[in-house]
Amino acid sequence: MNEFKELMTEIDRFTEERDWDQFHNPKDLAVALSIEASELMELYLWKKPEEANIGKVKEELADVFNYAFLIASKYQLDVPAIVREKMAENARKYPVEKAKGVATKYDEL
Repeated sequence: MNEFKELMTEIDRFTEERDWDQFHNPKDLAVALSIEASELMELYLWKKPEEANIGKVKEELADVFNYAFLIASKYQLDVPAIVREKMAENARKYPVEKAKGVATKYDEL
């Protein structure tokens, strides 16, 4: 976990050094996150998954993580904790005995 907190601190420092915090309100960060996610999706458009350029995938995925972490930082959220909370919620919605091997939505299991 310490490495994760160090990464979050590095991202915040990078932003502060460039005085970009003035542009990084949660709404604009969410918009940027969506745009970067779309750029990630574009790498797969009209291709088989294995045809995607992994170097470009890494770049776009890093951008997605960066904006997601900046949003979490704005709200002082503990990212590992909120991910674990969501996984616990999903475990309740998708119990293994009903969800294993199927792509059915939880309310249709």
